[in-house]
Amino acid sequence: MSVPGASTSAGLELSVAVVNLLKGPIYRDTHERPWALLLAHRSEVADYVALLGLQVNVDEAEGYAYLRSRPSDDEAGDIPRLVARRPLSFPVSMLLALLRKRLAEFDASSSDTRLVLSRDQIVEMLRLYLPESTNEARLVDNIETHINRVVEMSFLRKLRGQDDLYEVRRIIKAYVDGQWLSDFDAQLEAYVDELDHQGSG
Repeated sequence: MSVPGASTSAGLELSVAVVNLLKGPIYRDTHERPWALLLAHRSEVADYVALLGLQVNVDEAEGYAYLRSRPSDDEAGDIPRLVARRPLSFPVSMLLALLRKRLAEFDASSSDTRLVLSRDQIVEMLRLYLPESTNEARLVDNIETHINRVVEMSFLRKLRGQDDLYEVRRIIKAYVDGQWLSDFDAQLEAYVDELDHQGSG
C-alpha cells in the first residue's frame, strides 16, 4: 500500500503504519517501528484511513492504537465496513467485562503498569458466572476457548515462555467503557439471580 505523490521513503513509512493498523491494534511495547512511524505520520495516517471509512484512535499514555469505523453520515455515503462487527458470545463478553473491572481495581490499588493473571485465575473469574457443570474438564476447556478468543482479539497477551500467564492489554479500556463498567455490578447481580432461579427451578 502506498500513497500517490509521497516520496518513496515517506510513502513506505506510511504504508508500514497503515498496514499494521489494518491487521489489528498496535502497541508501543510490541510494535516499536510501526508505533514510531504512526506517531511520525499521524495526520497522514488519519487522512489515508479516512478514505476507507475508518478513524485511527491513538492513546499515547497507555501505548496503543487501533482503527474504528467512522460514524456514518449522509455525506459519507454507503461505504462498506472494512472493520467488521463480530457478535461476541455471552461468555466472551462477560470475560471482557471481568478483565476490564479487574484492570480498574488493579490501577486503583497498584503502581505497576502491567496486570498479569494466570490461566487459573482467569478460569476462576469466569466460572462463577457460567452454569454449573458436572464435567469439570469440559467446563475448563470451554473457558480456555473463551480465553483464546480474547487473545485473538488482542485484549490478552500470553507472556513469552510462560503460556499459563497472560497480560491484560490496556486497549480493553477503549472497548469496555466507563459507563458500561459503572453498571457492571448491577448486571452481574441480575444475572446471578437468574442462574440461582434456574438452579432452584
